[in-house]
Amino acid sequence: MAEIGAAVEQGRAGDTEEARRRLAELWEHPAVQGDPFHRCALAHYAADLEPEVADELRWDERALAAADEVVPGQQTPLDVGSFYPSLHLNLGDAHRRVGDLATARDHLARARACVDVLPDDGYGRLIRGGIERLGERLESS
Repeated sequence: MAEIGAAVEQGRAGDTEEARRRLAELWEHPAVQGDPFHRCALAHYAADLEPEVADELRWDERALAAADEVVPGQQTPLDVGSFYPSLHLNLGDAHRRVGDLATARDHLARARACVDVLPDDGYGRLIRGGIERLGERLESS
């Protein structure tokens, strides 16, 4: 997680190309491939660094697939269940941007269905707001 976090911070600092390269390299690492939590976290962050929506969507799909592989009760650094609203929000928005409105609406419904797991803090408000904005965008489509 430390290496993933360092790459994410590098991207947030503006060096997105190097951050994408590092995350792609880490994706191939056996420790990441052997742990669905690490794959989920890495893919979730990598999607945010992609300039092309098709590449972002591919990472978002990997993140959701990995989250689904985490065994209930498995010890993880963070509760993967709390990732689902954000994962579905990101997938819904990416599908909206590529014009797949039916799939976007499906992910919006799934995000809304699990929003209660979000904490009542800045992160929770950020994701809830994103879900509402996605709903508004899809209503006007």
